[in-house]
Amino acid sequence: MKFTSSAPLALLALATSTSAWSTASVRSIRSVPATILHGYSTETAGESATESFRLSFTEGESTISPWHDIPLKGGAEGTYNAVIEIPKMTKAKMEVATKEPNNPIAQDMKKGKLRDYHGPIFWNYGCIPQTWENPNEEHPELKCFGDDDPIDVVEIGSKALAMGTVAEVKPLGVLAMIDDGELDWKVIAIATDDELASEYNDIDDVPDAVKDGIREWFRWYKTPDDKPLNGFGFDEKWLDAKSAGEVIEETHDAWKKLRSGEIEAGKLWTGSN
Repeated sequence: MKFTSSAPLALLALATSTSAWSTASVRSIRSVPATILHGYSTETAGESATESFRLSFTEGESTISPWHDIPLKGGAEGTYNAVIEIPKMTKAKMEVATKEPNNPIAQDMKKGKLRDYHGPIFWNYGCIPQTWENPNEEHPELKCFGDDDPIDVVEIGSKALAMGTVAEVKPLGVLAMIDDGELDWKVIAIATDDELASEYNDIDDVPDAVKDGIREWFRWYKTPDDKPLNGFGFDEKWLDAKSAGEVIEETHDAWKKLRSGEIEAGKLWTGSN
């Protein structure tokens, strides 16, 4: 499917000055302190923008998994940790490598090629640790199964957060995206240290332009590759902060079953298989 409207094109248009890796990239850095909680650090291996690049997480002298070892919840009540995979205004499709030991961040591959968005993403994007969207469980209302990944989070604060940042965030709402028939929840959240955090407490506090922009970006972003538009459940509405918390807790329960071995992990690396 090709774009037929200038509005989606504008959402995905890439400014000529924007590269696949922002100035916050780690092209020449081999070991950097992470701007994150609990004294974690990040280390890189391989060249950025290549198949070999990995950003791993350490605590003290030990390598840890950002998916399994970083806590679900933040320090304040009602907050969660978000692992930032893709800083705002960058294109490289980075993600926690769920099938590799210790789950470093790597650039996604498809058909032997590194994946980049066709235009920058306008928010910080990542995942919430210790969650999992169960591909074996059908949602009772949406009638589709989870996408086999940690739950995604879109952080809408004013700052670009570096890849590997673990930010304490406050969930504001959640959107049920249907991607190729799979349920792929998108939690909208804001970092608790952001200047707007005191103003944003629920989904109705978020400007419509931001909510609509996120939904349309995710609706259209695969179409330059002749992929169909993504759809959304619940009449395409954002669910509120309470619902977001419930979805996070449900995916945390699924993760606990995965980690304990109650659910077969398959090719996923859980640290216990």
